[in-house]
This record gives sequence, C-alpha cells and structure tokens, in this order.
Amino acid sequence: MPPFKDEHILIIAPGSQTTLAQLGLPESFTPAQCRVTTRMFPAEKKGEWEPLKVRERKITRHRDRVAAEAVDGDTSMAEADGPADGTENGFQEEESYFEEDPTTEEGAIYPIRQGRVVDWSCLFALMTHIYNTLSPPFHTPILIITQPAWTAQDHETLTQFFFEKFKTPAFCLMDSALAACYAYAAQTATVVDVGYEKCDVTAVNDFLISDIGRGTALADCGGENMTQRLSKLLSSRGFTRDMCEQLKRSGVCEVLPPDSALPGEVEAEDASVNPAAAASTGANAAGLKGRGSIGDATSAMRSAEAADQNGEGKEGEDTEGVLDVASIVASGKTSEFLARKEKEKMDKAEKAAAKKAAQEAAAPPKQTKLPNAKRVTTTFHYTERRPLEELNRNGKRPLENSNQPDGEAKRPKTPEVQDSTENTAPEAEPTSPTTNGQSHGPEATALIRRDVEVGVERFQAASGGILDRTADAIHRCILSLPEIGKRAELWDNLIIIGNGSAVRGFKEALVAKLNSKYLISPSSATIFTSELPSTFTTPVATGANTPQPQSHLANPHHGAGVNPLLLAATTASNPNLAPPGQHQHLQTQLQMQQYQQQNQHSLHQHSGHGQTPTSIKLAKMPEYFPEWKDAGIEEAAFLGAQVAAKVVFVVDQGLSKGFMSRTEYNDLGPQGIHEFCM
Repeated sequence: MPPFKDEHILIIAPGSQTTLAQLGLPESFTPAQCRVTTRMFPAEKKGEWEPLKVRERKITRHRDRVAAEAVDGDTSMAEADGPADGTENGFQEEESYFEEDPTTEEGAIYPIRQGRVVDWSCLFALMTHIYNTLSPPFHTPILIITQPAWTAQDHETLTQFFFEKFKTPAFCLMDSALAACYAYAAQTATVVDVGYEKCDVTAVNDFLISDIGRGTALADCGGENMTQRLSKLLSSRGFTRDMCEQLKRSGVCEVLPPDSALPGEVEAEDASVNPAAAASTGANAAGLKGRGSIGDATSAMRSAEAADQNGEGKEGEDTEGVLDVASIVASGKTSEFLARKEKEKMDKAEKAAAKKAAQEAAAPPKQTKLPNAKRVTTTFHYTERRPLEELNRNGKRPLENSNQPDGEAKRPKTPEVQDSTENTAPEAEPTSPTTNGQSHGPEATALIRRDVEVGVERFQAASGGILDRTADAIHRCILSLPEIGKRAELWDNLIIIGNGSAVRGFKEALVAKLNSKYLISPSSATIFTSELPSTFTTPVATGANTPQPQSHLANPHHGAGVNPLLLAATTASNPNLAPPGQHQHLQTQLQMQQYQQQNQHSLHQHSGHGQTPTSIKLAKMPEYFPEWKDAGIEEAAFLGAQVAAKVVFVVDQGLSKGFMSRTEYNDLGPQGIHEFCM
C-alpha cells in the first residue's frame, strides 16, 4: 500500500448539534475548517434527504399580450376584448419554483440524540453530504471520532458504510475520550465530556479506556439542561428559550463556585443602610456609625472657610517677602524667628490639605466598573430574526450578513461583559428574491439586535443539580479503576471538554464541587500511619497483616525474657553464643520473618489513597498549538484526532494495526474493526 499524505487525510467528528470535519492535516494543527449542523431535511422522494429546507415559491408575473400572441398564436374574441381583471395590454401568469431556506429548522431531523444514533439513514445522508462538500481524492484514509455511547454494532455499521460507499483505502475509529488524552498528551486522565443533552465520564489508564464504571450519556447533565434552568427562572420576565440560549452563551452568564453568595445577598449582609438617616443627613447608617459622610464634610468645609475669613489662612501674606533683616539680626533672636516662620508654613499646608479633603468628601463618589460577579443587574445583546417589512415600518435597520444561517456564526471564546451600546449596520438584502410580480412565499426576514436586562438569575444556570450529578459520576468512575495506585493520578488529571462546558466558570465550579465533597487534607490522610515504623505497610482489607499461627516446635521456650529473634540476630555472627541445639532453629525463624516482611511490602504497598483524593487538579493543555488558544479547549478531541491521524496514517502506516485497510476489510468483514479500533 502506498504511503498516505497529510493533505489526503479526512477527519469527521459527529456530534449531537454540530459535526466537525477537515480534509488534510496542516503543518500546525488548527481547529476544524468545516462545521456542519447535525441535521437533515426529508426530500420529496421518500428515503432521500436534503441539507437545507426546500420550499416552493409561487410568483405572479405580468406578461405582454403581443408577446403572448406571438407564442400562443391566434387569440379568442374574449381575449381580444381585454382581460377580465381590467389590466390593459397584458395578463397575469402564476409560476412556481423551489428554493433553499437556510434560516429555518422546520421539519429538521437530528440523527444523534444524547450521544446515540437514532436515525441511521439520516446520519448516512449527512456523512455523504460532508464527503461531497469536501470532495477528497480517491486515495483518502478516513478517521471517525466515536461517541462513548456507541455500541460494537454501531462501529460495524459505520465501517461497512464507509468501505462500501466511498471505497476508502483505510478506516479508523477513535474514541472521543482517548482523542482528548492525545490532545493533552496525558497517558492517564479522567475525561469529562459535557455535551448538549448528556455528559460522559471516562477513566483512561495508560492510553487504555477503562469500561468498568464508565459513565456514558448521563442525562440532565448537558448544556441544554442549563438552558432549561434559565428558561424556568426567567419565564416570568418574558424570556423565550432562544433568549435563554443566547444568554447562556454570552459573557454575562457565569457559574459561581458552590456556596457562593449572589451579588444582592452580599450587599444586604455587608451594608445595613438606614433609609431615613440617609435621606435626612446623608449618612450611611444611624447613630455614631453614620459619621464621616456628607454632614461631616459640610462642617469641615465651613470650619475651613471660617478660618480663612478670620485671617488665619492669610497670616503672613501681607508681610511675606518684606523683612527687616537688620532689626532681626540686631535683636539676636534669628533662630526663634526662623522657627516661627517654619511653623507657620506647616500650619498653612495642613489647613490646605484639610480643605482639599473636605472638598473630596463632599463630591459625589465616582462610578467604578464592577466585575460581572458583583453586579446585580446587567445587559446582554440579544439577536433575533424579524420580518423585514416590520423593521422598515418601525424605522429599524437590520444587521449585516443577515442572510447567513444562524448556525454559521462563529462561537466566541468566553466573551467579556458587553456594554449597552447598540450597534446598527446598513440595511441588508431581504431573504426572498425580488421579482416583477408578487411573492406568495414566507415573508423576508432580517436580524436585529437589542439590549436585554437580566438580574442574578444569570448565575443560576447550573443550580439544577448538574454539578452534583457530574461530580458523583466522576467519583464512581475513578473508584471503579482496579489499579488503586493510579487513582490519585486520575484525580490530578481532570480533562473537561465539550461545548456544554463553555459556560463561563463551569470548569472552576465543578472542581470546587469535587473539592468540597471528596477532597481530604494530606495531614488527615496520614493520621493513622504517621506513627507506624517505616518497615510496616499500610493496613489493607486483605487479611495479609493478620498474624498467622506458628507451628510449635519441640523446645519453644528459650528462657525468661529472651527474644528469639534478638537472640538469632545476636548469634548470627558468632554461633558459639547460641544455646546448644538452638542455632539452626533460630536462623530458620529469622529468615522466615524477613521473607514475610519483603513479600508483604512488595504486594500491598502503594502510593496515595484509593478511596479519597488528597488533591484534585485540572490537566493543562500544551501551548505549542497557537491556533487553539483563541478557539478554546472545548473541542480538544478534534485536536487529538489530528495528532492520532498523523501517527497512525503517516508515521506508523499500519504497522501497529492502528487502522483497517481495504484488504483486511475484504478478509474479515465489518466485524474485524474491533481488532483495529483505537
């Protein structure tokens, strides 16, 4: 088989909402170049699919009578008298045509739900659409990123489709959790994939997936669950589901750490303001604690002005610079005079500083820009699609590029809090074509953007229990790993991916939840073992440390107060010191004791504690892929697939059975893919 080239490798990552694809491996791995919404529309012919909704449009056109007579021949007397509707020198003709509507989801079928394939015909049509769009050459190997919920039969079905449909020379299936480990260059890690309607938790040990205790397709733990939570909290304020979805993706929606107080609650606890005192005197609180506000500043200013009027502030100004030097020297009190002048300058500077401080206290406080986590209310930009006729009637202008489908917008990387300035763009073209006649299809639409105010509900997107369910799944998955010594490494390498985790603060809140529920301090972890000798192993529940009954020999008594092991160790170098007939027995007993200690040390000693962790950390993604810094790490599985495709198809070239060739498929059939899956 000829070697594969980087520019011929095709990678496809199907998802519940978005499918990523890329043809060719760039020199520096980049995010996916092709992003397709994971949906298809039924065509008119049964069993066929279309990537976009196809609508039938009817248009009424005006035709000239002279041109119609030249085409149709002689006209009747009724037509010669004129049209019945009163039009002159012409008549109306209705025509119909079909066009694609990229903005609608009406009738769309999603083949993947909660990580499972629910419609194979629709999924095959989507794969065919992606393949034809990228148009790869004939000698193209294909790598598919699979979901953890896909079964062995699903893998066989995919293998048969790609080999029979596209005649690919090489085919490879790679688990998404393993692809994430390739992206992070982590041999052992816990991968948490937060998707649209589900969450997958996988323990990877030395690049091998542990199926024991693996959490696949956990319900109510995805991004849709957070959208529904926001919709439930904001439905009373008129928020629609689309508004809640855009709020979740904006920078103002944030998941705070567990047990964190909301901004309104913090202000209520920290400051107890008396409204009556504030209205009457300007004080923040009643009593002595309310001093130091506007009243004190006003009194300070009045005292400073009075001092100026009495001449205290102008002392020495009239005589400043006019000194009788001769009289000062003749009096012999030069030092006293200089000291008095220095004191006057200091008093004047102090009075000026007090006056300035009083003016600053009386001035209104400056408005400081608070971070999003401390704001009670804020605004976000909501983009909606409205009829163009309504916009023109109201005098509003749509945004640019309003003809593009909503799914084509690029997802920003954790945007910051936006201001309330509304930006408008020149008027966009309508979505329906302009004709000489009347259009009877759906009315033209355009995108507009408006500011929507939201309160502390934006911090409660994950308050429906998603953090608790995900943390429990992580704990069960790690404890199910048979290798106890590897569990500590799994806790220290948490990889959180998936577009559902792109909500601001979600990863940090999940780690904080794990720390609060399962973390123990290192000092408490060693409380029972710190006093044991270094030769003793940590007691485990295997019975290995239980004392075993010893066989009684003919003469077990060695004398009062004599330790047989100490006696054997003492007489090992000088056998003459041993009692008669006891040297051989003592040596045998000493060797047996040493053998038991070594055996127990090699079998039961392990580092860390298997039941509860002493540290929980997030794995750090390598920084030698600069293109992925701006795109975010939520789609890191695609980066790992690029790394694996480079190794499997180009470097290894099938020596380690990383992919299934066409010849092997002909010999083994679809069932043989299980011997080549990564």
